[in-house]
Amino acid sequence: MVTIADIEAARSVIAAHVVRTPILPAPKLSALTGATIFVKYENLQVTNSFKDRGALVKLSSLTSAERACGVVAMSAGNHAQAVAYHAARLGIAATIVMPVIAPAVKVAATRAYGAEVVLHGETVGEAQQRAEVLMRERGLVQVHPFDDPHIIAGQGTIALEMLDEVRDLDSLIVPIGGGGLISGIAIAAKAIKPNIEIFGVETELYPSMWNALHGGKNAAGGPTLAEGIAVKEVRGMTVQIVRKLVSEIFLVNETYLERAVNAFVTLQKTVAEGAGAAGLAAILAQPECFRGKRMGLVLTGGNIDPRILASITVRELEREDRIVAFRLAIPDRPGVLGIIATRLGDLGANILEVDHKRLFLDVPAKGARLDVTLETRDAAHANEIMSALAADGYRPVRVEPGDAME
Repeated sequence: MVTIADIEAARSVIAAHVVRTPILPAPKLSALTGATIFVKYENLQVTNSFKDRGALVKLSSLTSAERACGVVAMSAGNHAQAVAYHAARLGIAATIVMPVIAPAVKVAATRAYGAEVVLHGETVGEAQQRAEVLMRERGLVQVHPFDDPHIIAGQGTIALEMLDEVRDLDSLIVPIGGGGLISGIAIAAKAIKPNIEIFGVETELYPSMWNALHGGKNAAGGPTLAEGIAVKEVRGMTVQIVRKLVSEIFLVNETYLERAVNAFVTLQKTVAEGAGAAGLAAILAQPECFRGKRMGLVLTGGNIDPRILASITVRELEREDRIVAFRLAIPDRPGVLGIIATRLGDLGANILEVDHKRLFLDVPAKGARLDVTLETRDAAHANEIMSALAADGYRPVRVEPGDAME
């Protein structure tokens, strides 16, 4: 079993090579959730995730002979980058097996650090099987992403830093993939402050630790924004540690993961990937469980595809009715579009898209259908615009922005 002494020793190993990231109060997130939130910004590591810690501790523990053999690791992205980066620094050849669904931005970053990247399988489980084959065939040393005492000890240094700076935290909330991060954090935090509560978070699509602890048989699989914690099966020491030290595991859906990513961008002005935002997603999903608590929230990583981030931001604007679409029935005569555009401008709306249709059979021969997508201030403003268009006789109907052009 990993001990607080192991984690203190790991802190010495990483001291000169891993960023001591800040833990800062987040008053806007606190106002949003009702909890008093402090964020630990692990997205500021060199590889933009907490994985730097465990990877360096493990690689530093290798003998000269093991370093000469080289290492192999399996990862959907963040562990891959951390192993590749620190292996290159230490002069160790690294082979990384990643599932073919791994985000392109993470694959590219791993290669940029000098590792050999092998894309194999649709899941991390299939990638792990390939990594084990390569380990045997090439005589490589495995750097497991979570089921390893050196990895767990390295990740536990996060709790040491958090409680050094904010000692009066009531609880910590931590994303769970394979359980290495929450295991290390729980061991360290409970040793320093025995009454602190540790909460875990998994995506509903991959409830592997929840299943292991509750004897559940919920299916694990499917595309998730939180691919960094999309682990189908957990095993080994992390299950026992979590069973002993973690108070509760929350399961969150994709909508709350998107909301959490967006909240970090818009309120904290920082980038979180889906897995990195899972702790905040749980607080958003069940605020009554955390209201009034002083919460330490680990933002575990920021390696998100910019295209996905842009999509999330727009989708959240749609959820808040700050982007809306109306379908109008209008007379087919010159100048009507200009009249409507002027009317919308007077109402304070910004026109984003317009689609003007005459040839559909459900449109009268002397009429036309107009789909218009608008930027508004909020839901009340959107309702005001709809009422005004109705009063003008255009019979507006709300449609989903993505459907407005169909």
